[in-house]
Amino acid sequence: MTSPTAHERGAHAAAGAETPDSSRRAARERTTTIRSVLGRVLVLGAALAVAAYLVPLLIAARMWLWLFIVVAATVAIFVLYSTRRFIPGKYFFPGTFFLAVFLIVPIVMTVQTAFTNFGDGFRGTKEDAVTTITNNSVVQAPDSPLYNLSVATTGSVEDGPFTLFLVDTDTEDVLYGADGETVQPATDVDVTVTDGFVTAADGYTILTGKQINTAYDTISTLTLSVSETSAIKVQGVRSAFEGTKTMVYDEQSDSITNTQTGDVYTVQKVGNSEYYVNANGDRLAQSWKQNIGLANFAKLFGNRSLIKQLGGAFTWTLIFAGGSMLLTFILGYFLALTLNDDRIRGKKLYRSFLLLPYAVPGFISLLIWSNFYNRDFGLINETLNLHINWLGDPTWAKVAVLLTNLWMGFPYMFIVCTGALQSIPDDLKEAARIDGANGWQTTTRVITPLLLVSVAPLLVSTFAFNFNNFNAIQLLTEGGPFAAGEYTRGGTDILISMVYRIAFGGSGADYGFASAVSVVLFVITGVLAAAQFTATRRLEDIN
Repeated sequence: MTSPTAHERGAHAAAGAETPDSSRRAARERTTTIRSVLGRVLVLGAALAVAAYLVPLLIAARMWLWLFIVVAATVAIFVLYSTRRFIPGKYFFPGTFFLAVFLIVPIVMTVQTAFTNFGDGFRGTKEDAVTTITNNSVVQAPDSPLYNLSVATTGSVEDGPFTLFLVDTDTEDVLYGADGETVQPATDVDVTVTDGFVTAADGYTILTGKQINTAYDTISTLTLSVSETSAIKVQGVRSAFEGTKTMVYDEQSDSITNTQTGDVYTVQKVGNSEYYVNANGDRLAQSWKQNIGLANFAKLFGNRSLIKQLGGAFTWTLIFAGGSMLLTFILGYFLALTLNDDRIRGKKLYRSFLLLPYAVPGFISLLIWSNFYNRDFGLINETLNLHINWLGDPTWAKVAVLLTNLWMGFPYMFIVCTGALQSIPDDLKEAARIDGANGWQTTTRVITPLLLVSVAPLLVSTFAFNFNNFNAIQLLTEGGPFAAGEYTRGGTDILISMVYRIAFGGSGADYGFASAVSVVLFVITGVLAAAQFTATRRLEDIN
């Protein structure tokens, strides 16, 4: 019997016989396919679960923008990742999604807030304002029911949210509820009552007396509705009472009546916002968030004093951002040039020392430097035998801010310039020397232009960063020093720190107006950045 020829073996293989290699390949393909299907199922299942959890919450909270984002993102995930098509979209989607969530949405929300009166006294909806007005009017009568009070939370013991657990001193019934809600029997919560007080509740942390005292400013304002005319109000650390509402809301007439004086408060427009106002023109302090159109922008551009202050802050902002950028670049570039010389020994050690300011967290450096500038006991005055009022004089305070920002920023420029210098071919330097250029000419006419090609965009981003460098001002000088009687703008306030003071100033938070100023600031920053990028394009012609 003769063995098969090569031709016969090939024909046999072509007829469909599987070799061990082909079997292994087929098994690997099946495994890859199964893993791919399982991966898609897990991703799509997770996306669907997250959407199913978030959508009802967002609808209940009427957060329509976030609802649209969640639905759109879920649909996009199913469209892109349920098939093998749309390969480019699979890679573009994650970056686009996070760009929208962390950049575009905050910008949109800031613009929306700029057209509202959102701030202290103007939070929440009209219904929330009515609830607050009526609940805050509760007064205690001699026969008011009393309750033993326990305060619980599902979050932080300092910030809440807080839930009140009440034990009726007569019937020993257990009630509970959160601020502004209607009180209800605690039948759906497993509670433990000891000596007439709730000492444990399933899913809640019961606060101790010391913890209640710590957060008492917040807890003392909590009120639970019982009916349209009565509510339960906190009284002390361990008790509460059911009192009568002196302010009663009538839904049909949309009015609030003071049952003690008979005054009727109806909705009237005062300034740019609506309030509840009586016939004498007296208004209730609590209002609600409303759209007020361009009123915030009119307030900004119509206030000459404020415009003057913003102009001064803008001028200093330009000096601060431009000076910080130039000083850090010049020092970083000089050190990079110095340590790029092959004749220097121990370059790695020197470079490590120069990076130390970059390794220290910025807020720590700022707090330490603020102590260095102390007029009487600061390290700088003590060491140099000076008597400079660094943080008390506007000019010296500006110098202090620039010096501190130089200390914090030059390591970054040193790293950038070192990398850029090492990418410049040595042949160009040698050619310049052959052509008769000295060291200064080689640096200024050959090395620097080539370095700026790669560094210029980073200089623009550094300028934009320092234009809104809130930490450098707030942690070092808090915007001061302030002139006598001046509380809006200090000597070192840049625009963003001034906006912060407007939003969180002593007269109360005004987020709507601060957002309007932020929108203007955003436009100014964008225009300046665009102008800088246009100017730096000329460097692209350098070869």
